[in-house]
Amino acid sequence: MAMEAEVIRVFILAENRLLREALALLLGKRNSIQVVGACALSPQMLKQVAEASPHILLSDSSVLATPDLQVVAEIRAAIPGLKVVTIGMEDDRNIFLRAVRDGISGYVLQDASAMELAAAVHTVSEGKAVCPPSLCRVLFDFVAESRVQPARFRLGQELGLTRREQQLVQMIDRGLTNKEIATELNLSEQTVKNHVHRMLRKLGASDRLAAVNLCRPPRPTA
Repeated sequence: MAMEAEVIRVFILAENRLLREALALLLGKRNSIQVVGACALSPQMLKQVAEASPHILLSDSSVLATPDLQVVAEIRAAIPGLKVVTIGMEDDRNIFLRAVRDGISGYVLQDASAMELAAAVHTVSEGKAVCPPSLCRVLFDFVAESRVQPARFRLGQELGLTRREQQLVQMIDRGLTNKEIATELNLSEQTVKNHVHRMLRKLGASDRLAAVNLCRPPRPTA
């Protein structure tokens, strides 16, 4: 006699109460899924999630909206083995990449159907990943940029830059603003400004463009 598949325990983390209730109703109709709790962002949320012992945390992208908060990363660190599926409110490159860096296993867009959402939960519970086709290119490009970008600069101890400052040089060269850098690095915009200021002072550069140019390798002489 075949063993019955284990019911997938899901906890819903979303700021909007109506969204939490709608998701609980949709997923609760599936015999293979059990919604074991739901809450908004709060000081007690980590305790609530841990006590519910879910297999999957289903969150909306509001948990990624504040760069100073690293909700997903903190919850995953506190609850080993927990997998996270995020519902993106829009097809946003920065929010998607931040979610990936925080350790999510699945990302679905808000226009996904109930069947697609349930399928994503099942897929992630099996140890696989879920990514919308429209964002696969973004992920591939990001990995490619991360691989080739450092070769374009003289980085490290030669210029006395910290690892974070080296990272800033690469992101400034990509044309990112402080706000966009803050989103990608999960930092506040003021923290990024402080890092940039220290980097400029260390390099003796007058502005961001000058700093990037200083970090480029010298052109080979004929």
